Amino acid sequence: MSVSPSAATAAPDPIAQAHELISSAEDAPSLQTLARSVGLSPSHLQRRFRARYGMSPAEFAASRRLGRLKAALRDSESVTDAVYAAGFGSSSRVYEKSDTLLGMTPADYRRGGAGATLRYTTLTTPLGELLVAATERGICAILLGTDEDELRGELEREFPAAQRERVDAGRDEWLARVIAQVHANLGWSEASDTPMPPFDLRATAFQWRVWQALTRIPAGETRSYSAVAQAIGSPRAVRAVARACASNRLAIVVPCHRVVREDGSPGGYRWGLARKRQLLARETEVVPQAI
Repeated sequence: MSVSPSAATAAPDPIAQAHELISSAEDAPSLQTLARSVGLSPSHLQRRFRARYGMSPAEFAASRRLGRLKAALRDSESVTDAVYAAGFGSSSRVYEKSDTLLGMTPADYRRGGAGATLRYTTLTTPLGELLVAATERGICAILLGTDEDELRGELEREFPAAQRERVDAGRDEWLARVIAQVHANLGWSEASDTPMPPFDLRATAFQWRVWQALTRIPAGETRSYSAVAQAIGSPRAVRAVARACASNRLAIVVPCHRVVREDGSPGGYRWGLARKRQLLARETEVVPQAI
C-alpha cells in the first residue's frame, strides 16, 4: 500500500522530537532512552542531531541546564535551591565544576560576580574604541565600541557586582600581550613570538569548535557560514555557526569578521557592518598578495 504525499509530509521528525524532549525534560534522558523514544539507534540519533544542531544531545542538554542554573542563581533564595531547581543532583557536583561552568563559585555568581575583579584597559583605534578585559584566570573580553562608557557597560551586564579596575596596559602583562596581538593582526606592528595569555570564557563545546575554526582562516581571506560548518564536521549547523559568531567576545583575535554569506556579502557582525567592511579591507591591504 502506497503512502500518500500528505501522510509522508505529516510524518514526525525524530530529530526535532529529540530536541523537544530534551528541552522540556526536567532531567535530560539518556541517549539510549532518547533514541528509543524517537525510533532511532543511539549512534544514528547522535550523528543526525549533531549535524542539525551543531552539538550532541548531551551537549545540548548541558547547555540548557547551565542556562537554568544561571537563571536560578539570580532568582532563588539560596544556592542550594538554585542547584536543585536547575536539575543538578547535588551541590557538590556544581562546585566541582564551577570554574568550567561559571568561572567562579555558584555563590559568587549569584551575587553578580561579587568578589571577582575585572582588570581592563581601552585604546582608541581606527575601528573605534577597543577594550581588553581579564580576570585572574585569563582574558575574558576584547570588545569594540563607540566609547569607553559603552564598552564598560558590556562588562557590567554579565557580572554587575564584580569589581572593575581600569589599568594602564603597559603595567599589565596580559593586557599588553593581547593589545600587541590585536596590533599585529591589523598590520599595525610586526607579529610577536610571545604566546597569548589564557582565556577565561564560558562557552559550549560547539562554540569553542567554531571559534577555533575561525582562527584558522588566514588574514585577507573569508569563509562562508556553511564552509565553517563543513570545517567543523557539522554541515547542517549553518545557523548555529552564525549564532556562535554573534556570541564571540574576542573581537579581531577570534576573527568572526572573516565569515560572510554564500554570495560574498558581509552578513552580520556583532560590532557593526561598517567595522566588518573596514577590517576586511584593511586585511586585504596589508596581507601580501600571491604573485
